[in-house]
Parts: sequence; structure tokens; C-alpha cells
Amino acid sequence: MVPSVAALVRAKEPVVRHRDLDRRTKRFLIQAGVTLMVAILLFGYLLPLLFMTVTSLKSEDQLANGRILPMSAVTSTVDGKDYPLFAVPLEGGTRELALVKPGRKQSTFVDPTAPAEQIVWDGNWRTLAPTVELDLKVSNYGDAWDTLDFGRMMRNTAFIAGVGMAGTIIASTLVAYGLSRFRVPFKKLILGSLLATIILPRFVTLVPTYWIYNKFGWIGTFFPLTVPHFFGSAYNIFLLRQFFLTIPKELDEAAAIDGAGPMKTLLTVILPQAKGAIVAVALFHFFFAWNDFLEPLVYLQGKAELLPISVGLYQFLGIYDTNIPLVQAGALIAMIVPLAIFLLLQRVFLRGIDLSGSLK
Repeated sequence: MVPSVAALVRAKEPVVRHRDLDRRTKRFLIQAGVTLMVAILLFGYLLPLLFMTVTSLKSEDQLANGRILPMSAVTSTVDGKDYPLFAVPLEGGTRELALVKPGRKQSTFVDPTAPAEQIVWDGNWRTLAPTVELDLKVSNYGDAWDTLDFGRMMRNTAFIAGVGMAGTIIASTLVAYGLSRFRVPFKKLILGSLLATIILPRFVTLVPTYWIYNKFGWIGTFFPLTVPHFFGSAYNIFLLRQFFLTIPKELDEAAAIDGAGPMKTLLTVILPQAKGAIVAVALFHFFFAWNDFLEPLVYLQGKAELLPISVGLYQFLGIYDTNIPLVQAGALIAMIVPLAIFLLLQRVFLRGIDLSGSLK
């Protein structure tokens, strides 16, 4: 008897379902493995920051005891004096008792709830586990803020970063627009020179630029840290130029037909589509200026009232090098502003790095 078509289809259904189940299981295992790997890498990347945060909440004594978390020994007041608590194993079970008289072979304890009764325990008290509790030293942040005068240094850093950011956006945008939209003589030579300045270390030009700024009388002022950025940045010019090249030139021609000149085309056609790239350039420079250490150290040496956070933290480390929790608290305070800005603008920032030419 020949089986019907329906019977053959019903016979193949379990096999097809089994294959689909295997594919879904395999896809799930691959996704789970990738997610686990990313989570492990992310944890490893954030582990130093986590360790830094935990350390900033410790005291010097807590740092010396070797515990991971900021834990402090619990004490109990007996007859007007504070005594440490220990977990003491007794016949009736382990009890938390206050050590009033330590000894190598015998130690005397009292129960904080019944201080009149003394308990003699045979053994070395150092073998007992002390009673500890979580004790966060949040005051480290206030001490670091007051000691380092963070308010003044944040204003200085914000001024240097803000003015330089405005200058590099204006200059880099204009240069990138010219190199991407107009016939410029020796364009390839100009682009090659820009790329060469990216490769050239700034340590090579430090001495001649210092000599020039000294002739101008700019040493000890904010001018060497802000004015040069109004002449553009090679990296930012190249980034914006590549972005502008992805924008169709037909839009410029349509704007020209409507009577728009080059500057109006830039302001009304190019820049609205390049918001992501502009934000990326702004954040790149802001983070660079916020963390820059070498140039403020060289040009503002001897001007304590003008120092930014990077140099201030270095001097703070030199004074309080033994107080590691206080130094870590100061470093975390310095990270708050750039970290908050990046988290708020990360979507636009990542779109700007992707030179897609669209902002959907």
C-alpha cells in the first residue's frame, strides 16, 4: 500500500521540528557565549575603576588590614573604655565578646550586655576573628575637595577646555569645508602636511613653541593653551573632511540655485547633517584638554591660581603620596565631569565617529 502525501508530510514534521530546535539551541548557545565573553571583558576593563572606587572609601588603617571592602573593627564600650569585639568559641557556641585583657595563653573577655561577668578564654586571642562592619569613609571626598581646592581647578580646566574646544571646532570646520568642497591649490600637499603633523610628536616642537610664547609674553597665562586651537587641529580637520565628503554635492548645488553662498551653504546644509561629527570633535578635544598634563605643567609653572586639575592632582600626589585613599578620591572627583558628559552624549558621539553622512 502506497502512503499518501499527507502521511509523508506528517512523518517529516518531527524531523523538521527537531532540526529547527537544534538550530535555535545552537544560536542561543552562540549568543550566550558571546554575551558571557563580552561581560568578562567588560568586567576586566572596569575592574581598575571598581578597585579605585573601593579604595577611595577606605581609611589608611582599612587599607593596611588587607580586606577588599572598607571594613572596620567593631568596638564596645565597657566602663567608659572602648574594647574590640571578637567571635569567641565557647562551649555553648560562638559569642561576640569584648577583649578587655589580651594574653598569649589566656585572655579575658566580657559580654557587652553583661559587663559585670568576666570570661576567661584559653588560647591566643590573635587567632580569633574580629567582628567587623562596613565603614565607608565618604569624608575622603570632602577632604580631597577642600585640600586641593577643586572648585578653582575645575573652573580653570573648564575654561581651557571650553575655549579651546570652540576654537578647534570653528577653525577645523572651515578648513575641512574648504578642502572637501573647493578646488584648493596643492591640496594633496596640504593634506600630506596635516597628516605629518599628526605623526610628529609634540615633544619635538615643545622647545621652539615655548621660545615663541615666551617672546610673546604668554608664559604664565592661558594663551598658549587656548589660542593655538583657533588655527585648527590636523586630526579634527581630517575627521571632518572625511565626513563632509560623504554628504552629496548635489545639496550644495541646490542651495546655490536658491541663492545661498558658500558660508550660508555651510551653515544651513552641511552643519545640520554633520552634528554627530561636530559633537565627536568637540568631545575629543574636551577630553584631551581636560586630561592634558604636559602643556599646563610647562606653561603655567609657578602660577598655582591657574593650574588645571591634571597638574593639581600631580602636586596633590606628591604631598599625600602615603594617603592612597585620599589620592584616589581626588582622582575620581576629576573623572566625574568627563564621564558624565560622555554618558549623556554617547549616542551622538558614536554616530559622529561612524562617518556615515546621515543622522537618523
